[in-house]
Amino acid sequence: MAVCTVVFHPKKPIIGTGSDDMMWKIWTVNQSELIMSGEGHKDWVSCMRFHPKGQHILTGSGDSTVKVWDFVHSTCTFTFKDHRQPIWSIDINRSGDYVATGSLDSSCRLLDINVGKCRSVFRGHVDSVSSVHFQPTSNLLASASADKTLSIWDSRVALCIQTFYGHQGAVTGCKFSVKGDRLASCDATGIVKTWDLKAGK
Repeated sequence: MAVCTVVFHPKKPIIGTGSDDMMWKIWTVNQSELIMSGEGHKDWVSCMRFHPKGQHILTGSGDSTVKVWDFVHSTCTFTFKDHRQPIWSIDINRSGDYVATGSLDSSCRLLDINVGKCRSVFRGHVDSVSSVHFQPTSNLLASASADKTLSIWDSRVALCIQTFYGHQGAVTGCKFSVKGDRLASCDATGIVKTWDLKAGK
């Protein structure tokens, strides 16, 4: 079935994919060989990230869960069940300790991988949260929503510090630049915008 997400491993020449067939897979880049498959989700795998240390995979699903997989041993080590509706997006912070999630339930959450619990709930959007992304240089988190807005959060205290308005359609994705000084966003009408965080426009 349809492939929903694809990500590169941070250190090795392999990629991970997630699909509507409820499975994730790992492939070699050069030979295009299937290395491993993972089963356990009860609905489509919407998003996937490799842990920065390279030995774990995190997946988000239409079954409203986030799973942590030890792909060295091909086992699921933990399942987060904090959301009540499908998860569209996940991202891992630079230290690999926290996972941010965006869900159809209009919220974002900060999940602590080390202790296996939800640390914070980010409330402010009034429609589905389609994308989340940590700023590479700080504790800031960006979220994009079908309510046509982008929000910047201080992930340490779960407070919204800035909201960007201007999209005329549902915002479907967001990504910080490598330096973290700009944010790119795209929407359902085909528009891409870049935002200057310091200028706030």
